[in-house]
Amino acid sequence: MIKIRLATENDLTTVEQLAREIWPVAYDGIVPPQQLAYMLDLIYNNTALRDQLLNQDHMFLLVEQDGKPVGFAAYSTVAPGVSKLHKLYVHQSTQGQGLGKMLVDHIIDQLKPQSFHTLRLNVNRYNKARFFYEKLGFEIKKEEDVDIGNGYFMIDYVMEKPLG
Repeated sequence: MIKIRLATENDLTTVEQLAREIWPVAYDGIVPPQQLAYMLDLIYNNTALRDQLLNQDHMFLLVEQDGKPVGFAAYSTVAPGVSKLHKLYVHQSTQGQGLGKMLVDHIIDQLKPQSFHTLRLNVNRYNKARFFYEKLGFEIKKEEDVDIGNGYFMIDYVMEKPLG
């Protein structure tokens, strides 16, 4: 059974554990190991996750399969009518089962009644996840290189999906 639920502060350790299992596979051959470790420590340490949840108003979702957490997402409002999907990761052991699409659909179902017209995201330009997002109706709007410190950059596409 698949369940998507709002994650709480108590779930942030689970989000971090999932990220540390998923990222090395998701970014293998795309992001050098040193940068991967730096990014995980920067974005997914408990203090950073708590800040995202409590101070930056990120809504975190967990997807569970038979009671076991297998993926997560996070999104927030970034402009009037525009929400940004900050994170969407599904464990490699459950990929291909439609869980990522379920998470995106769930987020859109939450946003539409609130008059959101656009869902935006960043995806690494070399990550095959780009094709997943294109299949869901996202379009590349621009390229963006984000300086994350320590001499590292996120080399991304900014993609958007109209919610109309």
